[in-house]
Amino acid sequence: MRFLASGRRHKAARPLLLLLSLFLVGAVYAAVSPATSSSAEGVADAQLIAAGKNLFAVNCASCHGLNGEGLPQQGAPNLGNVGAAAVDFQVRTGRMPMANPQGQAPAKENTFTDDEIAALAAYVATLGDGPAIPDQNQYDPSSVSAEGVARGGDLFRTNCSACHNFKGAGGALPNGAVAPSIENTPPEQVWEALRTGPGQMPVFAAGAIPDEDVQKVIAYIKQVNATPSAGLSLGGLGPVAEGFWAWVAGIGSLVLFAIWIATRGARA
Repeated sequence: MRFLASGRRHKAARPLLLLLSLFLVGAVYAAVSPATSSSAEGVADAQLIAAGKNLFAVNCASCHGLNGEGLPQQGAPNLGNVGAAAVDFQVRTGRMPMANPQGQAPAKENTFTDDEIAALAAYVATLGDGPAIPDQNQYDPSSVSAEGVARGGDLFRTNCSACHNFKGAGGALPNGAVAPSIENTPPEQVWEALRTGPGQMPVFAAGAIPDEDVQKVIAYIKQVNATPSAGLSLGGLGPVAEGFWAWVAGIGSLVLFAIWIATRGARA
C-alpha cells in the first residue's frame, strides 16, 4: 500500500495514466470498428437488394414471377440459380426485359443505369446460387502470351466456332435462332455468356474452361478480329465459302458462255 501511495504521488504517474487511457481507448476502438463497418456494409447491401426487388417487381415479375419462380405460360425460366452474372449480361446488353418471351432475346439498347443493374443483380443473387459478376482479373486478356492466344484459338474453334464462326462473326442456328456476332463484345460479357449460357448457348463452368482459359479465348477473339484480311473476307467464313463462290462464279460463267455459243450456233 505504501508503494501504491508513493506511486500516485510520483511525477510520472499522470503521464503514465494518460498513456494507459489512450491505449485502452485505441484497443476498444480497434475491437469495435470492424463490427461497425460490417454493419454499415450490411445496411448498404440490404438497401441495394430492396431497390433491386422493387425494380424486379416493375420490370421483370410479369414474366418471371414476383419471386423469380418463372411463369411457364409466359415461357420465362426460373431465376433461382442464374446468379448476378446472368442479370448483368441480359440487362446490360438490352436482351431483358423483352417484349416476346417466346422468341430469341436480341441485343438492343440498354435503358437501365449501372446502379439499377447492380440492384437487380443483387436481388436475383439472393434467390439462389449462381455466378457472381466477375472481377477484371477473371477476364482481362492483357497478360495473355502469344502461346496463350494460340491455345485460346484451339479452345474457341473446338467449343464455339460451330455456332459463332471461327472469328466470332455469328451464324444461323436451328429453328430460326441466330448465334450473335461477338467480334466487338466486351471481355466481361464474353465471360458472363460462357458462365451463364444465354439462349441456346451451353453453360461452360469453371471446371470445363477455367478463368485463365477464358482469358485466352478472349485474347484470341480480339487478335483475330484486329488482324487485317487479305482480299475478300466474306465475313470470315473461310475457304469453304470462298471455294463455293469461286465454283458458282467460275462454272456458272462457263455454263452461260456455253449456252450463248449453243444459241448462236442454232441460229446459224
